[in-house]
Parts: sequence; C-alpha cells; structure tokens
Amino acid sequence: MSEINPTGLDAYKPAEIADLVEAAGVAKANLSFVRMLTLAALAGAFIALGAAAYTMVMTGVDAGYGPARFLGGVVFSLGLILVIVGGAELFTGNALMVMAAVDGKISPGQLGRNWAIVYLGNFIGSIAIAAAMAMTGILDGAAG
Repeated sequence: MSEINPTGLDAYKPAEIADLVEAAGVAKANLSFVRMLTLAALAGAFIALGAAAYTMVMTGVDAGYGPARFLGGVVFSLGLILVIVGGAELFTGNALMVMAAVDGKISPGQLGRNWAIVYLGNFIGSIAIAAAMAMTGILDGAAG
C-alpha cells in the first residue's frame, strides 16, 4: 500500500534531496555536447532577457525606494522562471553537480566538461541578446 500524501506536495528528507541532486548531476553530465551547449545558450539568453526587462522597468526610477526595487526584482526573476520552465542549463544551477562528483557518480572530468560547456553557452546566449538589443537601437534612448 502506498503512502497517502494529503498535501500533494513533494516533501523529501534531506538525504532524499541529496540523492535527487546527485541523480540530476549524473543526468546533466551525460548530456551530449550539442544539447548541453544549446540549453546553456538558452539559459544565457533567458537571463539576459530578464536583465533587459529589468533595465527597461527601472529606467528613470529612483531605485532607492522599496516598491521600485521590488518591481525590478520581480521583473528580473522572469528570466530565472524561463530557465526553470524551459529546462535550460544555467551555470549556477550546475554548481551542485559537485555532490555527484564527490560521491564518485561522475568523474571530475565530466564535471569540468559540463561546467566549461555550460559557462560558454551561458556567455554565448547572453552576448547574443546584448548584441540584438544593441542592434535595435533601444540602448540609444538617451540620444532621443
């Protein structure tokens, strides 16, 4: 008989969470180069879009006030939401892969490969969005 979960929430004990994090690390380490780079470039683009939206919302606003900071934080977090919903590979999200490496489930080489590819992909995606924003001329707003 399975346990009934009246809350419907996935509540795990710390040891179970560690096992899930390690399993995710193993899965991430085994992604192909092309898939990993693509997902990483998407994550970089998503975060850059969040930053661009943040810049748009905060332009001309006195950031010293709480409501403005709150709005800026909410808008920027949309980039993070895109990363999660889209299943993209953000470098900071892959930092916990070290748990799988320490337990010997992935090699240090696999960890380094993942980190290097994901970091490069995040950079490519963010630079692509920055270049697109520059080409639109939207950043020349001060010029009229």
